Amino acid sequence: MTPRLTTDRLILRRPVPADWQRYHDFMMSERAAFFGSSENLAATWKTFAAELGHWEMFGCGMWAVTYANSDLIIGLVGPWCPPHWPEREIGWMILDAEAEGKGIATEAARAAIAHAFDGLGWQTAVSYVWPDNTRSIRLAEKLGAVLDPAATGPTPETLVFRHANSQVAA
Repeated sequence: MTPRLTTDRLILRRPVPADWQRYHDFMMSERAAFFGSSENLAATWKTFAAELGHWEMFGCGMWAVTYANSDLIIGLVGPWCPPHWPEREIGWMILDAEAEGKGIATEAARAAIAHAFDGLGWQTAVSYVWPDNTRSIRLAEKLGAVLDPAATGPTPETLVFRHANSQVAA
């Protein structure tokens, strides 16, 4: 059974094919520059299919984030651990421009991090951030993650922020 997480304002649920259009609209926009947006429909389709397939293959993945009173996806946040990734990651992207700056990513990422450690049993988690993505850097720091210069990212220029695991520290 796929877990469904809830916070004060949000529901984090498994993505579904109906989320495609909002994902597409985001990925084909300038706002997706840090996520490899190339305004290429084929690449966008493959990355969305990977979101759905990650759940099938690994039993977890990034959740579709919705407001508690709506089923429309406003973001994707959560565990990401494809086989070519150096470490297990907690990733985030806010698809809806109107949801930015309202603490949605922070709230959803806190729930996802707690689930990764407590629900999935992860001992460590990182977030990979492009050096120019100041908003994601601030979010990682706000979540308590610390830059780990010794860690390897999926590309040489990627910054690696390590999240604290209270279970390991305890």
